[in-house]
Order: sequence, then C-alpha cells, then structure tokens
Amino acid sequence: METLNIEGSTKTPEIELNQESGVLVIKGRSIPENSVAFYKPVIDWLSEYESNANENTTVNIQLEYFNTSSSKCILDLLKKLEAIHDSKSAVQVNWHYEEDDEDMLEAGEDYEAILKLPFKMIEVKEE
Repeated sequence: METLNIEGSTKTPEIELNQESGVLVIKGRSIPENSVAFYKPVIDWLSEYESNANENTTVNIQLEYFNTSSSKCILDLLKKLEAIHDSKSAVQVNWHYEEDDEDMLEAGEDYEAILKLPFKMIEVKEE
C-alpha cells in the first residue's frame, strides 16, 4: 500500500498517511475551496488501510485553523478511524493545539466527546 503524501498550501493541510509505520499526520490550515474533494483521497486511503491496518495506529492532528466544511470531513475521517479502532487496530489520536488556542482545544474535545477513540490533548508552544 502506497504512502499518501499531500503537500500543504496556504489553504490546505499537509497530510501524510503511512501504512508501514501506522502513523497519520494532518498539519496546517484547512480551508480548501472544496473540502469533500480535498479529503476524498484521505477517506479512500483509510478505507483501503482498514483491511490491512497495523496493530497500532497513531494519528497526529496539528491544525492551526479549519473551516466548517473541513470540520465535517475531519469528523468523517475520524469516524473511519473509529471503525478501524473497533475492528483491527489500537488507534491513538494526538490532538495538538497551540497554547492559548482555546478554540482548537475545544474542537478536539468535541470530537473526543462524539467518538469512541482515545484522544490525547497536546499543548504546543506557538511558533
């Protein structure tokens, strides 16, 4: 299974999905013109990964900002990870947020409340 790499831009996050290591990274800003189209390859990759998931999967999400349509897509991909967690793999979500960014911390806590996935809230120093 190929590693999925999507280069980040001013409007889209950097994404790396690595089947071999079981590490998924989403980092940056998520305000694409069409969130559904942008996140489709990620959802498709996770569907394929589900049938051959690692024993442990680590998800590192470090978004500085995302818009409403991105939040729905992020929920969709987290739901896909929840299904993987339920069936094959121990999934750990590490939700990184900048210190003093209450909105991003709250967003992570909202996802944690909705999903049956282990979340770890990680405060990072502002760059």
